[in-house]
Amino acid sequence: MSAPAPFTVLIPARLASTRLPDKPLADIGGLPMVVRVARRAAASGARRCVVAADDARIVEACRTHGVDVLLTRRDHASGSDRLAEACQQLALPPEAIVVNVQGDEPLIEPALIDAVAALLVHRPEAAMGTAAHPIASAQDLSNPNVVKVVTDAQGLASYFSRAPIPFARDHAPGSDWWAQGGPAGFAPLRHIGIYSYRAGFLARFPQLPPAPTEQLEQLEQLRALWHGHRIAVHVTQQAPGAGVDTPDDLERVRALLGAAA
Repeated sequence: MSAPAPFTVLIPARLASTRLPDKPLADIGGLPMVVRVARRAAASGARRCVVAADDARIVEACRTHGVDVLLTRRDHASGSDRLAEACQQLALPPEAIVVNVQGDEPLIEPALIDAVAALLVHRPEAAMGTAAHPIASAQDLSNPNVVKVVTDAQGLASYFSRAPIPFARDHAPGSDWWAQGGPAGFAPLRHIGIYSYRAGFLARFPQLPPAPTEQLEQLEQLRALWHGHRIAVHVTQQAPGAGVDTPDDLERVRALLGAAA
């Protein structure tokens, strides 16, 4: 599914990282990671791809490699705040569609970006769009670092959680119940951390009071659900490429890209 309306990709890039210092500038095959992400995003149908940086070093790295970039404040509490400032700097109209591509996803599929942007074209009742894919193992279902999402019949998110949802009451905990007699054609879904917004909603979102569920789960998207906004979910059968959170992740991505070169 491609987006029939123009959209802008924004890539938040923050220099500070507890697990991987200077993460956006980490070298991957001779290029800073944030540059690799921007080049992948530019291969989508986006009209424009812009890095929203919090440090002059990121700005310099992007400009050296011909990547569109703007400098945002360092003191933003979340990526959503940073993107809201970026929308303001770019003077995007309220109806403009914006896709948030994380700056640590150098293997992001351009087609996934297009699909998440298209959600807001086809689902006018949704304030946000995101993506998910079927979970393949019971280990992933029980892993709190793997965020799960449950959708309704219309493909709108009902809830996101670090807990194993939905919980299969009649199956042993830790089993892959969907492969052992669960509902035909049904599998639990792993959330993929990519979002689309309309610029007007993105400007309002950081002003919404934090939700109790958001604070408990540490999942910012629950704020939207708590306040009655709908999130459309694109389900892909393909798991996303590895993101980079740790030095081990970085080495794994370097090896993958080196093998593909």
